[in-house]
Amino acid sequence: MSPGKALELPAILIADDDQTLLHTLATSLRKRGFNPVTADSIGKATALQQKYQPASAVVDLKIGSESGLRLIPLLRNVNPDINIIVLTGYASIATAVRAIKLGAKDYLCKPVDTLQILSALNISQLPPEREPCPVIPETRMPVYQLEWEYLQKVLLEHNGNISAAARSLGMHRRTLQRKLNKRSGSR
Repeated sequence: MSPGKALELPAILIADDDQTLLHTLATSLRKRGFNPVTADSIGKATALQQKYQPASAVVDLKIGSESGLRLIPLLRNVNPDINIIVLTGYASIATAVRAIKLGAKDYLCKPVDTLQILSALNISQLPPEREPCPVIPETRMPVYQLEWEYLQKVLLEHNGNISAAARSLGMHRRTLQRKLNKRSGSR
């Protein structure tokens, strides 16, 4: 490979209605040798998915007046192996659990930088002519811990009644018991 030629990597779809974030993140990814494609609506994102078939997607929780969660199954229907992370400025355990259940790989709270996004997507490929950027230590709560805390909250709301909590969560009682028996920090 010639020194000035960037390594052609698969497209990364960025779906967010914040034009500043779209431009900044796309520029940062392009400088690192990636191929970002941006959409400011769910309709544009699905059209870009068809055209570029991205291997990864960064989806805002709220895109205009729509929920970005609606985009996750649409992207996964076209490419079941797509890596999706959800960004939000309004984090909650309920939306984190919902995003993961729909097929998102991770859930990050804004503000977030490019290195955190690449780390969440498990993308470590950089063009060989560039030095790898230092990895920022993880500061966010792991998804399995968010799920465990949410399950504890629902259980508490049902006064410790596993059957009632399982019904409200839409899962089998034994599945809930198994999940609750796992310690919050272990995986």
